[in-house]
Amino acid sequence: MPELSIGLAVRLAICFALGSIPFAVMSMWGTGVDITKFGSGNPGFNNVLRYSRWRSIVCLTGDAGKGFAAVWACLHAGEPMLLGWIFGVAAVLGHSFSPFLGFKGGKGIATGAGAMLRLYPAVLWPCVGLYVVLRLVGGKFQWTERGFIASFSASVLFAMLIAWREGFPTAWAGFALLAFVAWRHKKNIQVLAGGVAE
Repeated sequence: MPELSIGLAVRLAICFALGSIPFAVMSMWGTGVDITKFGSGNPGFNNVLRYSRWRSIVCLTGDAGKGFAAVWACLHAGEPMLLGWIFGVAAVLGHSFSPFLGFKGGKGIATGAGAMLRLYPAVLWPCVGLYVVLRLVGGKFQWTERGFIASFSASVLFAMLIAWREGFPTAWAGFALLAFVAWRHKKNIQVLAGGVAE
């Protein structure tokens, strides 16, 4: 485990700050629509997609890009991969608890995917493929919570592939991130289980 130092604390703060940039809100500029009060109220890709496809692409690119940028900028050559995970998680936490949104935010899937794209591109692409397939199938058959089903299924596949490829302790990091994703999607899970909608 990396030792905490002023330099490491600064890098973590940079990752959190990058992650906190609310691209979902920014992608809606000029519409007069507050994405935190539209649809599900979640400031993320799936909710922006309810309003506009091209604006959702702007949101997705920004959210994934900030995760990638955080790890790219802060993980130095020769440092352990686990430190890259920590920087990625810091960006996800910034996204989910953004000071720009009163320490509220999105669910972190796209930002986490961007961070993992920097760390494990070969592992991430099959997960992106699964996400796309499930979104298309879910759209065709009008699945309830199809965005969540696609996102969470891709996250599960990523955690399993990391566990198979990397072993421990990296596998623990993958499953910890998966648990955070599940917690952030608890209302979506309640919907699928027949509870109250978000």
